[in-house]
Amino acid sequence: MTDTSPAQTPITTAPRNIEKTVADIAVAGSLATVAFDIFGQAISPGLGFAGLSPVPLANQVISTLTGQGWMPGAHALHYAAGVIGYPLGWFLIGEPLRRKFTPSLPWYAAAAAYGVGLWIFALYIMASLIAGMPPFLGFTGITWVALVGHVLFALVAAAVLRARRGGDD
Repeated sequence: MTDTSPAQTPITTAPRNIEKTVADIAVAGSLATVAFDIFGQAISPGLGFAGLSPVPLANQVISTLTGQGWMPGAHALHYAAGVIGYPLGWFLIGEPLRRKFTPSLPWYAAAAAYGVGLWIFALYIMASLIAGMPPFLGFTGITWVALVGHVLFALVAAAVLRARRGGDD
């Protein structure tokens, strides 16, 4: 006879839930990063708008913090933020706040707002306060392409997490 007491259940199921959550976040972040990069580096410039350059921005951050740029690290920083950091922020902060304070707000509206928050983080905190560039890159064409790109990122990440985790609204 197998012991299925409550004391045994968390030990046997917790790693599986953690593994699924990590996989869900990585898949959501991967697909959202691909959407962001395709939009920012192919679609937007193809339509005559600015192209996004997240890796050079990441390299400028590294250069500011260490005194020297390092492109392999810049690529790693870009992908770590996109595949893990930003979707984890939605999973741990954005969606729980939506559910607690504005449960009637559709997930896609909250995700779009989260994307605006990512844009502020990237173009003000990282680019300006850390890398020393003008706030929001001087409100040039790249600023607005980055806004659309970050909102697109957040929508894709939230939609994928919702689909993989069984959204209820």
